[in-house]
Amino acid sequence: MSLKIGIVGLPNVGKSTLFNALTKKNVPAENYPFCTIDPSVGIVPVPDERLTKLSEISKSKKTIPAVVEFVDIAGLVKGASEGAGLGNKFLSHIREVDAIIEVVRIFEDKQMIHVHDKIDPMFDIEVINMELELANIKKPTLYVLNTSAIADPLAFGTPPSQGEIDGRSGDFLSKIPGPYLIVDPIFGTGLDHLIKAGYDLLNLITFFTTGEDESRAWTTLRGATAPFAGKSIHTDFQQKFIRAEVVSYEQLIQAGSFTKAREKGWVRTEGKEYIVKDGDVIEFLI
Repeated sequence: MSLKIGIVGLPNVGKSTLFNALTKKNVPAENYPFCTIDPSVGIVPVPDERLTKLSEISKSKKTIPAVVEFVDIAGLVKGASEGAGLGNKFLSHIREVDAIIEVVRIFEDKQMIHVHDKIDPMFDIEVINMELELANIKKPTLYVLNTSAIADPLAFGTPPSQGEIDGRSGDFLSKIPGPYLIVDPIFGTGLDHLIKAGYDLLNLITFFTTGEDESRAWTTLRGATAPFAGKSIHTDFQQKFIRAEVVSYEQLIQAGSFTKAREKGWVRTEGKEYIVKDGDVIEFLI
């Protein structure tokens, strides 16, 4: 199953900068509203050391990670739900995603225009959430607090300290209506956590298939049965499911191969009712 996350927020809060950092894709990030009119889309691999190790022990020819699709959606403004700032077009893009990353700017920079001429994170959150509510958009949301000190990283030699971050954040952190992450897209701080947080936001887990041809990470819902998880690979794995051979990632690594794990009795035969766990390594039989 695919995972599509939209990056939203007011103009000039760092959405495209964050998108560029995540995808290493050069979309415009100029200092004025509505620079990105059409959504830019980037496919980002989910970092997972387990997949690398599985590929090593299987001597796989290919290693294919799970991916997240990020959509950079141009800035929303107050009144977007009524069409302000091309709002209707942008809101339609948001309706197409599975979850929302709402970027909130918590840094001061006189060189970078703020659409409200002030840095007030809670006010920004309230504006965006009100427009989403008026547009009847209710998806899972992760708040990303952008701590970037300036637009030009060459003029700033080191990442901000935790004390500086706390100082910018103020006491509004306790008021944020949901999960949040502190990210600095210029220095790349927190990006891996952000990708993984998208999984948690949508209650997703990763399972693996591995062999000489390829080792691959797959995505399914937490609590999914083996046939349901199998359809992430091919619909036949759900419709024609007979059984699955399952071993945990930890046991497979300890054994050193699927064959040795089977000799130790660690490979289990599971039926249609089996609930797939994060980190399961599975061979589906149809």
